[in-house]
Amino acid sequence: MATYIVGDIQGCLSGLLRLLSAVGFKAEQDKLIAVGDLIGRGPQALETIEYLYSLGSSFDTVLGNHDLHLLAIHAGIRKAKPNDKLDTLLADKNIGIYIDWLRRKPLALKPNEGSLITHAGLYPDWSIKQALAYSNEVSEYLAGDQWQLFLANMYGNQPNVWHESLSGFERLRFIVNALTRMRFIKHSHTLDFDCKSAPEHTDSDLTPWFACENHQLKSTQQIIFGHWAALNGVTENSQIIGLDTGYIWGNNMTLLDLSKSIKHSVKYKDIPESTDT
Repeated sequence: MATYIVGDIQGCLSGLLRLLSAVGFKAEQDKLIAVGDLIGRGPQALETIEYLYSLGSSFDTVLGNHDLHLLAIHAGIRKAKPNDKLDTLLADKNIGIYIDWLRRKPLALKPNEGSLITHAGLYPDWSIKQALAYSNEVSEYLAGDQWQLFLANMYGNQPNVWHESLSGFERLRFIVNALTRMRFIKHSHTLDFDCKSAPEHTDSDLTPWFACENHQLKSTQQIIFGHWAALNGVTENSQIIGLDTGYIWGNNMTLLDLSKSIKHSVKYKDIPESTDT
């Protein structure tokens, strides 16, 4: 049995299937875990969700910012934009089933004793144990009766510094932002939401979250994340594994064979448009 962790799929099912075929993935014996952003800007949103849902217990995922955006659109809190390419998925007869399935997925999960998977990474003041606990706080709302109220209060850039004393929707908003939107950190561990570039093309006052010293991260632990296509998977830190290699932008889709610590990638091919009506 192999456990594979795949980077941002972004509604590109054809690329995912080529990648899974390349590593010999077998749903009856292997496990596939995604780092979030199952859908986003690719044209196969419905097909992607249908396939991943069909895998049952052989598949798991953390939620990314695009996945949360889908939930908010379905709840009527946000409006879909043409670039979202979600119309066919939102109009599907099973959309309610898929929404309930997604909102029961966490923001962070632990695939083995020494690893953590989140969409954006690990905030420098948090341990893996804390990140999992904070993820659970969000999951309690998302999986509960007040999930739409939570989504209505989810958006915003404040607060941008963590304090354990944060409460209510401000606390939950920071947790969501740290686990699904984070890239750069400014002074005093302040989240920056403006810059999406590669680190070498940024101002000196911005530090990649993974380059900030985290005294709670043990040398035997690793963080696996996606979200940051401009990195092309390069972190220069063996403990920090980036899997978003920008397939939707014409580059590669990448997965990690967790037990062997080996990455596999497929190059971009033109993605066929959805044929569903």
